[in-house]
Formats: sequence, C-alpha cells, structure tokens
Amino acid sequence: MRDRMNVYFPPELLKQISDLADRKKLSRSAIVEAAVVSFLSPDGADRREAAFTRRLDRMSRQMQRLERDVGLTAETLALFIRFWLTITPPLSNDAQAAAQIKGRERFEGFVEALGRRLQKGQSFLREIPEDVVRQTPVGEGD
Repeated sequence: MRDRMNVYFPPELLKQISDLADRKKLSRSAIVEAAVVSFLSPDGADRREAAFTRRLDRMSRQMQRLERDVGLTAETLALFIRFWLTITPPLSNDAQAAAQIKGRERFEGFVEALGRRLQKGQSFLREIPEDVVRQTPVGEGD
C-alpha cells in the first residue's frame, strides 16, 4: 500500500521529470521516488564522492599525460633548434634564393609526412616510454 503525497515543483523541473519519464518509459512518480530514495540513501553521498574521485583521478592522469607531452615537445623543439643553429652555415646572397625554394619544398614534404602519420594514428610522443621521460640523465640534477 502507498500513501499519497502532493508536492510542488518549478515548471522547468517538472518538465525535466516528465521528459525523463517519457524517455525511460516510467511514470513520473517512479522517477521522483527513485530520486528521493537515492537522496535519502546513506551511501548516496559515498557513491557521489566515489564518482567524483574517479573523475578527478581520470582528469589527473590526463593532465599528467598532457604535461608529459608538452614537456617532450618543448625539449624536442629546443634540441632541434640548437642542432640546426649549430650545423647550419651562413649562406651567401647568391645561394639565399635557392635555399628558400629548397626550404619550401622540404617543408611541404614535412607537412605531407606529418599528415600521413596523423591519419594513421601514429604519434611520436606515444612511442616514448613513460619511464624514459622520468629518468634524469647522469650529470643533470646533481
């Protein structure tokens, strides 16, 4: 046996309850009853906290991966720039135009190769094991 109880909801909340009831093919009473039971459940707060904790843990792992990838990208770029500046000799004015044309050709090739790698789902950053990034080379950090 059930007792009757009249409650008042704001129209927008009542619409949400009705929409959910229609989608789930349940009565509005069943939706409201489930919400009240969940609210009054002693472990409801624990379940919500566990759900938040799982989400925060997932977000923390994502941030750690992002931090790792950005660090790798910055170090890779810095290493390349240092190498390029070290080995690239200055060009004479006569060779400058030819070098610019060759540079554009090489850059177009680079962009095409990058596009192919990304289409295949390949990533240089995924090829680097986690433990390699965390190791401090000998002589650094002393």
